[in-house]
Amino acid sequence: MAKFQLTVNGQRKEVNADPTTPLLWVLREDLKMTGTKYGCGVSACGACTVHVDGVATRSCMLPISLLGDRPITTIEAMANDRVGRVVQDAWVEKDVVQCGYCQSGQIMSAVALLKETPRPTETQIEESMGGNLCRCATYVRIREAVQLASQRLK
Repeated sequence: MAKFQLTVNGQRKEVNADPTTPLLWVLREDLKMTGTKYGCGVSACGACTVHVDGVATRSCMLPISLLGDRPITTIEAMANDRVGRVVQDAWVEKDVVQCGYCQSGQIMSAVALLKETPRPTETQIEESMGGNLCRCATYVRIREAVQLASQRLK
C-alpha cells in the first residue's frame, strides 16, 4: 500500500492503495464515485472513460501509480462543466439513454471530442466515439446528440 494525492474534479483527495490498482477501482471503491462504470476490464468498451489531464482515458487498466499530478475529471463533474452540461442536455433531448450503463463513458468521450474539435465531422464523431460500446445500440441517437451539442456550443 502507498499513499497517493489525486486531484479529482478539482478537489484534492488522498487514498491509500496498491500502486497497481486501476484508477476505476480507486474512484469507485475508495472515493465512492460510482458514476464511472466497470464494463469489460480490458479497455475495450469505454464504460470506464474519465478525463485525465483533459484526455478521454479508460480508467479500468490505468494503474494509480502512473497518474502523477495529472487532474482527473469524472462524470460527476459534467453538470458543472459548460461543454458537459450541453452534452448532457443534448443526450436528454435526443433520448439517447436506454439501459444507461454505458452513458457516463459515452458522455465523457463526447465532451473530450467537443473540447478538442468543437465542430466535428460525422467521420470524426464516428472515430472518436467508436471505442465506446452500447449494448442497446443507440449509436444513431448518440451521434445526433453529439452533433446537437456541437451546434449549441457556437
